[in-house]
Amino acid sequence: MNGIFITGTDTGVGKTIVTGLLARYLLEKGYNVITQKWIQTGSTSTLSPDVKLHLKIMQRNKNDIRDYLDLVSPYTFKLASSPHLASRIEKRKITPHKIISSFKFLSSKFDFVIVEGIGGALVPYSKKSLIIDIVKELDLSVLLVAQNKLGAINHTLLTIEALASRNIRVLGIVFNNLKKQTKQILKDNPLIVRTLTNQQIFGSLPWVDGYDKLYEKFIPMGEKIRKALCR
Repeated sequence: MNGIFITGTDTGVGKTIVTGLLARYLLEKGYNVITQKWIQTGSTSTLSPDVKLHLKIMQRNKNDIRDYLDLVSPYTFKLASSPHLASRIEKRKITPHKIISSFKFLSSKFDFVIVEGIGGALVPYSKKSLIIDIVKELDLSVLLVAQNKLGAINHTLLTIEALASRNIRVLGIVFNNLKKQTKQILKDNPLIVRTLTNQQIFGSLPWVDGYDKLYEKFIPMGEKIRKALCR
């Protein structure tokens, strides 16, 4: 599959930004790229707000994906909650077939489909199933985004173990630095996680204002991820 699934150690750790940055990098390398958000909660729009931010970072707009609007965000719900709860409240069942078929169609049209997950790795979309089950069925590799702060070691190791137990390939980890965090912690977290897991650390995103400035910092990481994807 010419896709990648981006998950996080928690919600709000920077998955949306990393998804947009990676898509922009691959676009600038000449690949035909589109992003997906399988399930978006906390949205009154049928187009995922996270996909809109992807496009902004990619320096593209809604018109660039006008033929695929119903596919890039198959499910959106109003309540900002876990998908299983949001879907239950709206009485709209989430079916894996709809997600899988939308992904496969996009993967037939694009060089890369970059899927942003929702929350962390083990998020339920029903009483019995997790989003990661769909990732496993599609045999997608995972890029893990970890918020670089005190506590990141535990969250990252638990996520790696959860993915490994399902035989899901982890491409590597991007650490997203939290503002006003102790420098020693920011430096040590990636080092100890690499030592304990032997996972590739693509780098740490600094805290900077402006997506263009952030993209400049991301470029070396983007090249490492591209090489890992193309192995």
